Amino acid sequence: MANSWWELQIRCDPVLEDLVFWRLEDFGCRGTSSEIKGHSCLMRAYLPQIQVQQLDLAALSLLLRQDALCDGFPAPATQWHLIDEEDWSSSWKDHWHPQEVGDRFLINPAWLAPPETDRLIIKLDPGVAFGTGAHATTQLCLESLEMRLGENATDAVVADIGCGSGILSVGALMLGAKHAYAVDIDPLAVKATLENRDMNQIEPHRLTAAEGSIEAMIGLLSAPVDGILCNILAEVIIDLIPPMSEIAKPSTWGILSGILLDQVKPVADTLEQSGWIVATLWRRQDWCCLNIRRS
Repeated sequence: MANSWWELQIRCDPVLEDLVFWRLEDFGCRGTSSEIKGHSCLMRAYLPQIQVQQLDLAALSLLLRQDALCDGFPAPATQWHLIDEEDWSSSWKDHWHPQEVGDRFLINPAWLAPPETDRLIIKLDPGVAFGTGAHATTQLCLESLEMRLGENATDAVVADIGCGSGILSVGALMLGAKHAYAVDIDPLAVKATLENRDMNQIEPHRLTAAEGSIEAMIGLLSAPVDGILCNILAEVIIDLIPPMSEIAKPSTWGILSGILLDQVKPVADTLEQSGWIVATLWRRQDWCCLNIRRS
């Protein structure tokens, strides 16, 4: 018998989209999608039935309500129901469409024919890994990569810590980086990264992916890298900052995202203590992306 999954549907004010996404990710949801319906945003998320009980879902609904009311917005409408395993992994795909990001990229679902465009097309099937390009944190990273790598091929080597679907590594290579090293503690993310590498016809020797975190990255590298990419959550980034120095040289830059506005100060303080400074801060709604360099 197929396992069952909870499908959550949250209808909220579009301004709350990023905050709701963060709550869903923190709760352990997978395959999150969103679409604008009239003047509201309809978000869907999925997680195994065995992972939570209905009381847990009710508690999540209450948290979403409190978040909205604290920010002065109407409370989201939250509902959930069970679907079979063979349905959940494809259900969210119906609501994800090609999306332009920054000035150079178009993120295209792997199961759709790409439109005619002069943009760099990243074909993507994230599976259960984070990183479809739809979320502000990923978009900010890709836009920052455009600024860092420009339009010409470089000898840049980048380290992607918490690679998820591999979208940032693939994007960096398409912009001309020489090599990307990617790690993630989730083996399914590593699998998705390698599959997306092949789908985008990236030569295998240009993108190396392995299971693990910063320690695994240190083991992969024979020399410091030119750039560090990290799109996770602020509390994880804070723990990663001190050992990041082991893979950096004086000219190394970094792009850190997944940081809420009120989390910027502790991240910036930790960076300063470890020999980094924030060169620029890019913000989209409540999410921030820090472009950093060695001090």
